[in-house]
Amino acid sequence: MKRKKEKKNILGRLQRTPLWKKEEFSEIEYEPTTVKDLMTEMKNISELIIDLAYCAVLFDNNEIAEEVKYLEVRMDKLNYDIRIMAMMAARTKEDAEQLAGILQVAQAAEKISNTAGDIVLLLKDKNRPILSRILNKADEKIFRIKISSNSEACKRKIGELKIESETGMRIIAIRRNDFWIYNPQSNAILKANDWLIARGSDEGYTDLDKFLKGKLKVLE
Repeated sequence: MKRKKEKKNILGRLQRTPLWKKEEFSEIEYEPTTVKDLMTEMKNISELIIDLAYCAVLFDNNEIAEEVKYLEVRMDKLNYDIRIMAMMAARTKEDAEQLAGILQVAQAAEKISNTAGDIVLLLKDKNRPILSRILNKADEKIFRIKISSNSEACKRKIGELKIESETGMRIIAIRRNDFWIYNPQSNAILKANDWLIARGSDEGYTDLDKFLKGKLKVLE
């Protein structure tokens, strides 16, 4: 029962990140779940993975590139699960027609994750500094920030801290050990050593970074 709860893919819930280096070539096992849960996680990954890929190239950051690879492997496993589910559920021609639309959406989501994987390959390209300079001109950027144990943000809710209203930075994901929280809501509680993936301006990042490192007691 505990395992089932941990696997439940709901917006803003903790979800385990697969260790792609070990699992990439391992045997894929089907894990029964609902179509809604599968599609929800695929949607969440699709929204996050492109942002992370561009961020990896922008900052020449191999750690963020690793996160992209984690999510790419996770998407492959989700796509496998949804195909198995479709084959098991189809009893008639009408069933197959209804499931065809779901499989098309799943295939599109997988293409997005594969594209993100291709983007991070640019880190090996000698011309990446040119791309970085182009992306640096964007008004909004993606940042990766770690919460220090002496930050006032520890054990407090995102909404309570008013991070977006005070800094203009929007937290789009939280990496907690081997788990992700996709699109965290205002009631999500931050913890020491969480890695935040946030979108915003350079100025907003500077303020938020100081706060999360304990250099500022409050956001103003």
